[in-house]
Amino acid sequence: MKSKHPLRRIMIGVAATASGVVLLLALKQPGGTPVAGAPVGAGAGTGVSATAGAGASTVEPGGGAGTGAGDPAAGGSRTVVGDAVDTQYGPVQVRITVAGGKITKSEAVQAPGADARSQSVTADAVPQLDQAAVTAQNARIDAVSGASYTSRGYRDSLQSALDKAGV
Repeated sequence: MKSKHPLRRIMIGVAATASGVVLLLALKQPGGTPVAGAPVGAGAGTGVSATAGAGASTVEPGGGAGTGAGDPAAGGSRTVVGDAVDTQYGPVQVRITVAGGKITKSEAVQAPGADARSQSVTADAVPQLDQAAVTAQNARIDAVSGASYTSRGYRDSLQSALDKAGV
């Protein structure tokens, strides 16, 4: 009877272990960087607006100077920045413009983009999410295929902005 070679089993085991380690190291998760260049995880300081960068709950009047939060019933528009939401690929933060109690514009202030793949997914998904938010007039928007983490972060930040705007 032919005897089994223990050295062959050892070599196969070593090769399989080395292959597994290489695969694990190659599948690391990418981090995210903000689109607008704001620091990640800075808390309330990440809400950047055109007139005052002093907090994530910044509400900008669009109709006149010095009117506080603006009066949506009077037809003035105002801009509200939602909370930054951390996702697996980086933070997502949404800014909306509200006029007459309706969302007139929605845009991502921060979105994942640490590597080429994240930038590609973000470039495809964010315009679709922006349009969906304006069309739906609420945060119940469908996720974009291939960008489920970004879509979830966008939806959560959008809901935060809507809550701050009182819409």
